[in-house]
This record gives sequence, C-alpha cells and structure tokens, in this order.
Amino acid sequence: MLSKKTKYGIKALTFLARQEDNAPVSIATISKSENISLKFLESILLTLRKNGFLSSKKGKGGGYYLLKEPSEIKMASIYRVLEGPISMVPCVSLNFYEKCADCPDENVCAVRNLMIQIRDSSLQIFKNTTLADLCRYK
Repeated sequence: MLSKKTKYGIKALTFLARQEDNAPVSIATISKSENISLKFLESILLTLRKNGFLSSKKGKGGGYYLLKEPSEIKMASIYRVLEGPISMVPCVSLNFYEKCADCPDENVCAVRNLMIQIRDSSLQIFKNTTLADLCRYK
C-alpha cells in the first residue's frame, strides 16, 4: 500500500509541475490546495529538496519550485526516495536486496517468482511515467 508520505509527495510535485514558468509556490499554498497537513508537507518537501527534485527561494514571492522539467522526473526515482524499494519483498529488490531468512532456495520459491513479475510490471510503469504524464490528469 502506498504511504501517505509518497501520495502527498506526488500530489505536491504535480501541483508544482502545473505552475506556469516554474514559479515558486509557498508551502501554505500547496498545503491548502492539495489538502495536506502543513507540518507533514514541510517534511516531505525537505526530503524532495535534499534529493535534488526541488529548490526553494526565501522571502516575499518565495517558495518551492522544480529543479528539472516535469518530463525529466520519473516516478521510479520519486517513489524510491519517498517510499523505498519498489519490490514488495526484499529478496526481489534491485536496489535493496536482502535474502529472506525463511527461504532455503530462492530459485524455487513460488512467492519470490510471483513477486519478481509484480516488481517488473510495477517498475516498467514507474520508469515510463513522468511527472509531466501525471499533469495530464485534471
């Protein structure tokens, strides 16, 4: 299940991507428009800024803005920063692999083989969807 942190992060990024001329937007404006708690949103936007998706401008007319074009921002990278691994179990993760303690042989594990298919399908969607794609939904 998608966490609220990731859901709200995607909503906030989509809101910023829809701004004309990539103008900075205050946290309060995003919070009100997207119905996200101000404190929670501050934490999310800070994470996104530290990971190179956003920058901020202080003072009057300040706020957050995208560092890249929406068409260059893949959902896979956003998901990994906010949510973590795309895979549902650690033994199929491409970036966060861990062997399952209860599995004597990964090669014949039915659960692992199913999870690989799910990971691959999800990964294709996340890799092939950009922030610009999400902006097409109104």
